[in-house]
Amino acid sequence: MPQERDSRQRTTRFLRLRKMATLTELVLHLECSARTVHRRLADCKAIHSYNQNGRYYTLPEIPSFDAHGLWRYRGVFFSRYGNLPETFVQLVHAAPDGLTASEAGERLGLRPSSFLWPLRNHPALKREKHEGLYVYWGSDPARRTAQQRHRAQRTSSIRPPTEAEAIAILVEKIKHPSLNVEALSARLREQNVRVDSERIGQFFAHHGLEVKQTPPSS
Repeated sequence: MPQERDSRQRTTRFLRLRKMATLTELVLHLECSARTVHRRLADCKAIHSYNQNGRYYTLPEIPSFDAHGLWRYRGVFFSRYGNLPETFVQLVHAAPDGLTASEAGERLGLRPSSFLWPLRNHPALKREKHEGLYVYWGSDPARRTAQQRHRAQRTSSIRPPTEAEAIAILVEKIKHPSLNVEALSARLREQNVRVDSERIGQFFAHHGLEVKQTPPSS
């Protein structure tokens, strides 16, 4: 119908001009109901952000996706793969040595506790402890074996903490026993002691110490 075609064209023009928009902005611009806007977005195969509660929409041809299939624009994040769970699965499968919580959070620009806990039993993933940290692998046995081999090679080349760094780690752990390795690393950075979470996890594992993992989001 001509009216629907015009509405669809106005939707695409608005998104191309703005690069992204919320549902409310589109409703006001198109002067129609939210249900109609949803139909127009579906017609355009629009994708929604994986942060900001998925409030923002853009057209598939607008993002300049990076090598991981991600695009960040003015604090709003989009993925070539659509929603956050599918994006995380694809990132894990593509990672040569799997992903830890902190690695996933850094790549996605999100706090790991905000999205990882519901994915711990995802059928396309395998979550296992490695050198004191939980690592997410692909569920396919052959792929998982290759990722674990790469992780082991990488871990063997990681420089252990210096004596001063080790003391700083233990002091912070004693002061704050409930902190996980990501939080410990963050607190140490505030003191200009730069020891990433993987090195902290490996340090605890080497000495047989238990360390709290990334908690579920509340």
